[in-house]
Amino acid sequence: MGQEQARTYPPRPEWLPAAHVPSLSQYERLYQRSVEDPHAFWGDIAKQFYWKTPHTGPFLNYNFDVTKGKVFIEWMKGATTNICYNVLDRNINEKKLGDKIAFYWEGNEPGDSMKITYSELLHKVCQFANVLRSQGVKKEDRVSIYMPMIRELVVAMLACARIGALHTVVFAGFSADSLCERIIDGGCCLLITADAFYRGDKLISLKQIADEALQKCKDKGCPLKKCIVVKHLGREEIAVAGTCSKSPPLKRVCQDVQIPWTPGRDMWWHELMSGASTDCEPEWCDSEDKLFILYTSGSTGKPKGVLHTVGGYMLYAATSFKYVFDYQPEDVYWCTADIGWITGHSYITYGPLANGATSVIFEGVPTYPDVGRMWSIVDKYKVTKFYTAPTAIRLLMKYGEEPVRKHSRKSLKVLGSVGEPINPEAWLWYYRVVGEERCPIVDTFWQTETGGHMLTPLPGATPLKPGSATFPFFGVVPAILNESGEELEGEAEGYLVFKQPWPGIMRTLYGNHSHFEATYFKKFPGYYVTGDGCRRDRDGYYWITGRMDDMLNISGHLLSTSEVESALLEHPAVSESAVVSHPHSLKGECLYCFVTLRVGYEFTKSLEDELKKQVRDKIGPIATPDYIQYAPGLPKTRSGREASPQVLVQGHPKSGGSNLRAKSVLQVCTLPTRAEEMLTLLPSPGCYRQDYQTDLKEDCQE
Repeated sequence: MGQEQARTYPPRPEWLPAAHVPSLSQYERLYQRSVEDPHAFWGDIAKQFYWKTPHTGPFLNYNFDVTKGKVFIEWMKGATTNICYNVLDRNINEKKLGDKIAFYWEGNEPGDSMKITYSELLHKVCQFANVLRSQGVKKEDRVSIYMPMIRELVVAMLACARIGALHTVVFAGFSADSLCERIIDGGCCLLITADAFYRGDKLISLKQIADEALQKCKDKGCPLKKCIVVKHLGREEIAVAGTCSKSPPLKRVCQDVQIPWTPGRDMWWHELMSGASTDCEPEWCDSEDKLFILYTSGSTGKPKGVLHTVGGYMLYAATSFKYVFDYQPEDVYWCTADIGWITGHSYITYGPLANGATSVIFEGVPTYPDVGRMWSIVDKYKVTKFYTAPTAIRLLMKYGEEPVRKHSRKSLKVLGSVGEPINPEAWLWYYRVVGEERCPIVDTFWQTETGGHMLTPLPGATPLKPGSATFPFFGVVPAILNESGEELEGEAEGYLVFKQPWPGIMRTLYGNHSHFEATYFKKFPGYYVTGDGCRRDRDGYYWITGRMDDMLNISGHLLSTSEVESALLEHPAVSESAVVSHPHSLKGECLYCFVTLRVGYEFTKSLEDELKKQVRDKIGPIATPDYIQYAPGLPKTRSGREASPQVLVQGHPKSGGSNLRAKSVLQVCTLPTRAEEMLTLLPSPGCYRQDYQTDLKEDCQE
């Protein structure tokens, strides 16, 4: 295993003829141009899109140094465009893609599916844009969207973009408190939601949660007067001439669901759409006009409203999608993330549509009705490019190779990884079992704040190292700093920062620019600070080591939690791991490890000793864990991303493997972290963040 992990995996020869970037030397030439002459590089790309008017000022203008004044970033300011026009009208009118499938929608239940073409999607978007205008929504208004993974979610986002309103999508796993907080912070004028949906065999009564949120808004003096509701669960098949899918949905398995209703405020989506025109002139927006707000966890416990703008985000999402996945016109692409996260914004909605791609949207979970569901969907739609999270990979590893191998997967060409560093063992399983050693893996590092990929391989150009995000994407200039802010050259480990802006970078935190500057630019003036640690090896490859606030100081030695987790995951018994700090009277801190085991293994004192030795042998004696606890499940997001929580362990665990398994030994409390909010929680007793409604905890467990 060690030799395989140390290997470099070059691009396969059959990839090279058709690849957008067919060699490492060509990547290096393009990269140098992108960072040395961003005007020429991004200007050429901008010519591929429609602009109503050209930019009037500098192509790029910015300040990253808080000591020299206000931090700002402007790309093509003065140019006017519309992102909805570019992802739909341009593809239909200029590229003649009207009859091409934009999305295959796969429901929670196998066989519940539909498809929608680019022309059909444009008609629905125009209809709903007209609905929004009829409700008084105008440019720069904020619209909250709280919906499951259904096609109306994409329609709602694009309709907002078409009329210049900002969408703020709230993940459908969040509680009423979370939704209320985001509605109030964004000053939203309207909420779009759905009646209910199934996730696996769990019923989520979404409208009921939304109503609780709206009542909380009212109680806080911020009433929302309009709510549009999609009739999703048990919906009637309503055919609208010229806009219905050729594959209408099956009748959904449905029980009697009580849908709370407030006359005068609540409106059915399908009733509003029935009389709406399919023609809607787009609102032409400045390149630096606001496009959307997306909330991410903050270190203070209050979510941060990350703000992205029209022009730069469009260029970056489109370009990174094209090159990172080596998109080709015949591809069928599937990203398993939820659109409630930035991955779904950039790489389900905007990036793929900007390239005229066909994508899959999946409502369900990887293990329902069986653990082969993902590969069944790959075969059903002949998916060529597949993008998922390392935690989802490790979850499926737990069930062995048979559920994967009984499906063909012959259509797959590129595999992607997103959300956290992928440990080498999971990388190799993904490469060998899922991709059959013929599919390159693009292990992508980026953030909500960056808008798109920052460190990533390119399928036809980059020799791969298992677990490494490899090299920077076009326009990205990384550096590694020490605690004093000095740039480290060659092999180094420290703070990952970026030295100059790329088009997709966030512009501010909504309504709180001072917090934006303090969070991302104050620690090291002149740099964008990611908050992540990074190691650069002798070959110049970048390895994400985890959040800098997840670094542990053991007897004066810094250890990365990700490094210890990766060592645990190399043991054949372990499918998932999480490592946190625990107070120690001599060392200051010690390692407290949680492990989830693969099917067929039992947690024993002998296994505990093996795991401690595994870490000791892999990293060194200083990294030997003091405690290892068995956990049937670890915190993860619905999209499959491991949440990497900070965990406070209260009390003193007893010695011995059997005692460590007892639920009464520990109280585990998840604390606010920057990691995206947790939906699956440790089965130990404890306290949970206010972000999550109690009755959703069981609903969302996977």
